Amino acid sequence: MMRKIKVAIAGVGNCASSLVQGIEYYKRHEYDATSGLMHPNMAGYKPHDIQFVAAFDIDRRKVGTPLEKAIFAKPNCTMVFQEEITPTGVEVQMAPVLDGLAPHMADYDADEAFRLADAEPVDVAEVLEETGAEVLVCYLPVGSERAVQHFAEACLEAGVAMVNCVPVFIASDPAWAGRFREAGVPIVGDDIKSQVGATIVHRALTRLFADRGYTLDRTYQLNTGGNTDFLNMLALDRLKSKKKSKTGSVQSQLDTPLAPRNIHIGPSDYVPWQGDNKIAFIRMEGRGFGGAPIELELRLSVQDSPNSAGVVIDAIRCAQIARERELAGPVLAASAYYMKTPPKQMRDSEARELLEAFIAGEDAAPVKARPVASDGVHLTAAE
Repeated sequence: MMRKIKVAIAGVGNCASSLVQGIEYYKRHEYDATSGLMHPNMAGYKPHDIQFVAAFDIDRRKVGTPLEKAIFAKPNCTMVFQEEITPTGVEVQMAPVLDGLAPHMADYDADEAFRLADAEPVDVAEVLEETGAEVLVCYLPVGSERAVQHFAEACLEAGVAMVNCVPVFIASDPAWAGRFREAGVPIVGDDIKSQVGATIVHRALTRLFADRGYTLDRTYQLNTGGNTDFLNMLALDRLKSKKKSKTGSVQSQLDTPLAPRNIHIGPSDYVPWQGDNKIAFIRMEGRGFGGAPIELELRLSVQDSPNSAGVVIDAIRCAQIARERELAGPVLAASAYYMKTPPKQMRDSEARELLEAFIAGEDAAPVKARPVASDGVHLTAAE
């Protein structure tokens, strides 16, 4: 039997709920390669080898509550597929608020509105050290720049690997990546790419056009949802990093990035009754043989949080494998395959090949970074 991977969670929202439910679900059910998991076994680690040892939030309905109960507290609205959870022994602790709460989040009705806990924030690094946490999963709201950086600092101080699921750029920022490398701490990031979500589908179709000799002239992706992620992003200043991450992820699959006016990708609106159901509308216009036009339209409907949890289960195990091999800084293969904005953008097929080699402990040939374009600025992914 493999030993447990001790995990801390920052942000006990819908994504955390799906992750905790999923660990319990796969502990109780037989599973194989067709059961919703990309890697039922990763270098000996099964999903249920993940053990939660700490959790942080700021909502009074969650702070001070056992983790297995907090994941079902409002404003969480994700589907419940595993109602009975074995007691974790973890009580949700008060995190520093910083910019983790957008002011408008308190203006909505009782179910959606945040209710700030009346408690003193804990010392995150101290909690990580006391609990023996090995990996921290960052699920803070989009736009929480200072709050995410605070947790990154705590990981560096405590020597805890980080899985950064949000579009605050840590692993993909050369300065932060260098600090993790110098500290001997691995990180997988940034901004989780769901198993079969809007970004991965859009990337695949974009690459399909190019591989089949078609020119993509313009495209958009419009997303709606009713969870707190979409509610949070009604503040346009908090939306910027998400649009940059999603746009750059799709642009990276093109040999020549589209001009900014010809690509629009990002969350579009908050529709309360959708709950955790995310609906994406993708449109692509281009030219093929002899300049003949092609138009493609796709509607994708998914349960947003379980769709990401299946990837996070893998990312946690990759972070732990990197720790055991004494690797430091961004885990490039895992970041490229699981994240929208990794330090190096790759074709998904290339990233998957490198990931499998990493899991197996084999050396693989390096892959050249792909050009990335976000918000009209053409960039080269960090070497």
